[in-house]
Amino acid sequence: MDIWIDLSTTTLGAGFFGAAAVIFFAGLRITRLADRLADRTGFGEALIGAVLLGAATSLSGIIVSITSALDGRASLAFSNSVGGIAAQTVFLAVADVTYRKANLEHAAADLGNVYQGLVLMGLLALPLVALTTPEVSIWAIHPVSFAIPVVYVVGLVTSRTVREEPMWKPVATAATREDKPDKEDATSRSESTGRLFLTFGALMLLLGLAGWVIAGTAGVLSDRMEISETLVGALATALVTSLPELVTTITAVRRGSLQLAVGGIIGGNTFDTLFLTASDFAYREGSLYHAIHSSDFFWIVTAMLMTSVLIAGLILRQRLGPGRIGGESIALLLLYGAAVAVQATVSG
Repeated sequence: MDIWIDLSTTTLGAGFFGAAAVIFFAGLRITRLADRLADRTGFGEALIGAVLLGAATSLSGIIVSITSALDGRASLAFSNSVGGIAAQTVFLAVADVTYRKANLEHAAADLGNVYQGLVLMGLLALPLVALTTPEVSIWAIHPVSFAIPVVYVVGLVTSRTVREEPMWKPVATAATREDKPDKEDATSRSESTGRLFLTFGALMLLLGLAGWVIAGTAGVLSDRMEISETLVGALATALVTSLPELVTTITAVRRGSLQLAVGGIIGGNTFDTLFLTASDFAYREGSLYHAIHSSDFFWIVTAMLMTSVLIAGLILRQRLGPGRIGGESIALLLLYGAAVAVQATVSG
């Protein structure tokens, strides 16, 4: 924290936007690698999107939350996590606009993504349990923070079971895009799977470093400009650290990797709930959930509402002609726009 205080506001701003640019371009590269690894490993786009791509693109965000919590900025740490979930969900609506062949949620039908969305709803409910129960902590950590990673791991294990031994399958239509391995050219085949994983890891480290810069600069800028940490976390750091999800989603859709696009968002959102556990561990002044403001929990409710709309869209699968977006995408855009307006008004 101390290294940022002595820097000028102009330098801090340049560092913030410079780190955002790094996140943007690293996100471009990491999507292509995830798609190739999905084909090489045979795990499929939905699972790779939910686990590998979701974790990689969330790394900068978790660094922001941990760093903020260590600095005692509970609201910034919390709102960065849940605000990012809401922002990333609306990115699917943006991707639906760019996919001109059919409704994205219709074409990307995948049971694994529906199931992961339900797991995400459960994970988002856990912080509300902490809010509505007495403040209890173990080593200054609320019990809910121990439960979140357990539910996350159980969700991953059962998600693979759902994919490998599904009890139902989505009806195939002319617009449905199945997850089939892409053919690699000679140059691509010459790269070993191990090398692909190493490159992927290097890009993850780069995203993590950028997240550390954003956390440091955003915290000081929030103090100097007298802006609410909740507003900065939910609408500044959350959006910037979510840039990889926007880039990877649109890139995946343009490559025809629709399950990867949807799985990356839902998986990234699921992984983002682990930010809360990490932040509570890093926050040493007691339970993180009882140190924040009611406005921070507003974003939990918003994320849950948006996730329910997304799941409904994946199940309903509206049949729409080329160039038309689904009703769930319109609803997501309206919900997020309304949430931003409410947050700006309250913080103002």
